[in-house]
Amino acid sequence: MKKKLLLFTLICLSIASNSFAQKPNIVYILADDLGIGDVSVYNPNGKIITPNIDQLAKNGVRFTDAHTTSSVCTPTRYGIMTGRYNWRTTLKSGVLHGYDTPLLDPKRETVASFLQKQGYNTGIVGKWHLGWNWGNIEAGEKKVDFTKQIQNGPNKRGFDYSFCIPASLDMPPYAYVENGFCTTVPRDTCLGRTGIELFRAGISAPDFKPEEVLGKFTEKAIAYINENAKKDKPFFLYFPLAAPHTPILPIGKFVGKSNVSPYGDFVLMVDDVVKQVVETLKKNGVFENTIIIFASDNGFANPADLKAQLSKGHNPSMMYRGVKTDIFEGGHRVPFIVSWGGNLKKTKVSNQLVSTTDFFRTIAELNNVKLDDKTAEDSFSFLSEITGKKTSFAKREAVVHHSSNGFFAIRKDNWKLIMCPHSGGNSKPKENTDEAKSLPQIQLYDLSNDIGETQNVYEKHPELVKKLTDILTNYLKNGRSTIGINQTNEGPSHWKQLTWLKE
Repeated sequence: MKKKLLLFTLICLSIASNSFAQKPNIVYILADDLGIGDVSVYNPNGKIITPNIDQLAKNGVRFTDAHTTSSVCTPTRYGIMTGRYNWRTTLKSGVLHGYDTPLLDPKRETVASFLQKQGYNTGIVGKWHLGWNWGNIEAGEKKVDFTKQIQNGPNKRGFDYSFCIPASLDMPPYAYVENGFCTTVPRDTCLGRTGIELFRAGISAPDFKPEEVLGKFTEKAIAYINENAKKDKPFFLYFPLAAPHTPILPIGKFVGKSNVSPYGDFVLMVDDVVKQVVETLKKNGVFENTIIIFASDNGFANPADLKAQLSKGHNPSMMYRGVKTDIFEGGHRVPFIVSWGGNLKKTKVSNQLVSTTDFFRTIAELNNVKLDDKTAEDSFSFLSEITGKKTSFAKREAVVHHSSNGFFAIRKDNWKLIMCPHSGGNSKPKENTDEAKSLPQIQLYDLSNDIGETQNVYEKHPELVKKLTDILTNYLKNGRSTIGINQTNEGPSHWKQLTWLKE
């Protein structure tokens, strides 16, 4: 009897192991402040050539109508991790900084914790920017104990392994944190920099040099792949880069390589990271069964010197209006490419409307799991766009945009309704300026013939303005944009920007 039970157990373990082995590995590479026009497969008129990112598109699906949930860093990362719009949390505008406490609710499922339950080993290498608790942070930033283990970081949000910096590359404190501990204790005060090398003054660890961060991240990501490719379990690597965000610091053979600008050189370093990841997957024999997603967390950032790029005939936003922080397309329309080794042998260009929140429900469908109503409330699966197979999952019909200053827009079909008279960010017209005050309080654009958002036609389509306003209002009040039960939003229910919504 015992022998039969042992045999049965071994068979079950073998089946489970084979089941895990059949599941694809997932690598999500998230560039930081990379404009859609900085990827040459998107921008035939661009001056920066990105052959390795382009190759992903040639062997996969290139989405042309993909959007981040916000036009700045932290909110987009929240959406990727949770499948939920960031403005449903207490973060109604702006981003977190290096000392800020966690934005992620410990009770909320993340893509990492979900994939752990599906038998994946999960790792993150890169820029976290979602907050955690430094040791003794309750006593203030100047009294942080960097020798203590951080609390409520990536390892408590579903990641088996983590190697991160707390926030953007220009935000102190400057330290690598591996599985909750600083690799060396910050003790040096570094001076700030300006211009394209923007770098805020603050405390720094001895082993932290900003120009080496991209290389260090790549080294750790490759090591993670090498280690986990040998295991029976599939793996998920979330690889949020800190480049080409400021400080713009190309090094070595990349200096001058783009023939455009230091920013262009830095973009080529990002392209080379993609090359190294693909080569590592191939060397380990797992490329054919690995889904690679390449995207950016928002549009090009003006501190990287837009004028310098334009002077060389290169426009990081292409024909789209605006840049990072803005409610306009250039702020949130991003490169979004999905490659799947031998499973996607033909190049496909998809015009399907997608959001970075959609990653969650896509991997849920991939694992044949139906999510409950309290998970990924704003996520729609795009798996059918990749596989070409029919699905029972609903496609996204509308998407909500959000600017750095907390202003809203909604997009459905070719129509985009912006709920403010200005850019919502740092571009002109700015909030509270005389120019903005002289403009209509809402903006409506037909993107089918006005992709540059130049002709506000709200007066010609009052019924459409009402329809889109009603959809947006329902999304906010219901706590979700997918079909499910109504929920109460976390945090305050009041947005100062919602002039159209009665409390």
